[in-house]
Amino acid sequence: MTNFPVRNFFAAALVAMCLSLTSHTASATNAANLPDFTDLVDKVGPAVVNIRTTTRVSTSKNGLPPGMDDNDMSEFFRRFFGIPMPQSPQQTPPGNGNGGNGGNGGSDSPDNGGNDTEQNTGVGSGFILSADGYVMTNAHVIDDADSIYVTLTDKREFKAKLIGVDDRTDVAVVKIQAENLPVVTIGDSNKVRVGEWVVAIGSPFGLENTVTAGIVSAKGRETGDYLPFIQTDVAVNPGNSGGPLINMQGEVIGINSQIYSRTGGFMGISFAIPIDEAMRVANQLETTGKVTRGRIAVAIGEVTKDVADSLGLPKAEGALVSSVEQGGPADKAGVQPGDIILKFNGQPVDTATDLPRMVGDTKPGTKATITVWRKGQTRDLPITIAETQTDKTAKADEKKAPPPKPRALNSLGIAVTDVPADQQKSLKLHGGVQIDQVDGPAARAGLQKGDIILRVGDTDITSAKQFDEVTAHLDSSKMTAILVRRGDNTQFVPLRPRAGGK
Repeated sequence: MTNFPVRNFFAAALVAMCLSLTSHTASATNAANLPDFTDLVDKVGPAVVNIRTTTRVSTSKNGLPPGMDDNDMSEFFRRFFGIPMPQSPQQTPPGNGNGGNGGNGGSDSPDNGGNDTEQNTGVGSGFILSADGYVMTNAHVIDDADSIYVTLTDKREFKAKLIGVDDRTDVAVVKIQAENLPVVTIGDSNKVRVGEWVVAIGSPFGLENTVTAGIVSAKGRETGDYLPFIQTDVAVNPGNSGGPLINMQGEVIGINSQIYSRTGGFMGISFAIPIDEAMRVANQLETTGKVTRGRIAVAIGEVTKDVADSLGLPKAEGALVSSVEQGGPADKAGVQPGDIILKFNGQPVDTATDLPRMVGDTKPGTKATITVWRKGQTRDLPITIAETQTDKTAKADEKKAPPPKPRALNSLGIAVTDVPADQQKSLKLHGGVQIDQVDGPAARAGLQKGDIILRVGDTDITSAKQFDEVTAHLDSSKMTAILVRRGDNTQFVPLRPRAGGK
């Protein structure tokens, strides 16, 4: 009898035990590497609040909607349910006190009189900035509210006073009458790193003190708003708005503000306002109740690769000036439509959305320098920053010019005529030609009859004759930038001339 099978059995058992120990050790190691949020939540949680808003709604004395009386409601129940209208709790039964048969007795209110009642209109989150009761939240959380209520984690509820709102950044500050409140620690959103763990605390769907976690997915995410956002995959839902985004040190690095969703619920992408920007706004709101921003009075657009290539710009960067407000800071500084602003006070303007933030953060009255790209060269222009005011759009005189004389189409597919002197004066132009007909490259690029061409490449256009001479020598192998004005806006349109001229 051989003991070989027995040896095999023990060997297999030993291998299985080793594998089990290895698996257990790996699981323990993985568990040890996972973040523990418990201390963080204990630290920050008490400073996170629930915010509830209400509006005053007028109702009848019987609780019916405005304009509807008991007879209307009785008819509704009779027609759709085949039953009498149920007895209203506020309605006095006939013959019981207060003056007999359904009368109002001693009441001063007329029949079907109205009362204002509070109706819940929204719920959100916020966090306490100071021990004496300043609370930060989103502007859209308290939008159109008649009353704002703040509930702490210990269930105390306070009616809050609105200190200030800044719709542009979606930041609001409210104040409650309380002392010795727990407060959050403000972090540095500039130090945020993509991939780091973050936590959100708030009231999604009204569920108070809810904690969710994830990682930072991207920084400086442009969504068309005034500020670039911190993008995360933290579960944020309606009601989380205004709550804090917290790093692993327990510091607030953002305000949860938006989600990307096709359903109304969380789909894996959420956005937070960087806390550095939010605190700059909050400090002004606490001090003055409003936010003061600088302006230079220009309309701008993105610089595309085609525009950059056609103008000889090394790369697509900066902000393309499409219009300049007459008499504004930029106009006084010599900025022209078609200029590309590359720097503001020495700081690079990488994209068009950078410039409004740079200028907005500059105190009105400050003297600054802007660097522009014009006709293949950079120029430094001194400028004095003005205070942001209500936007005003200048309307051009719409006097109709006499019918232009048709001209032959050129390699760009454009026929032009001179701009009449009275129209030049009303539009404050110094030259330019008006498009009378388009086809080919110009039509495909979206140019239209009535557009005014101010420049071809680096050459200012002063007449239709000159325009024809300039376009007759264009290189069909290269893109040509055409500076076009339409209404009050000016922009570059890159076109590739047709080979062989017309």
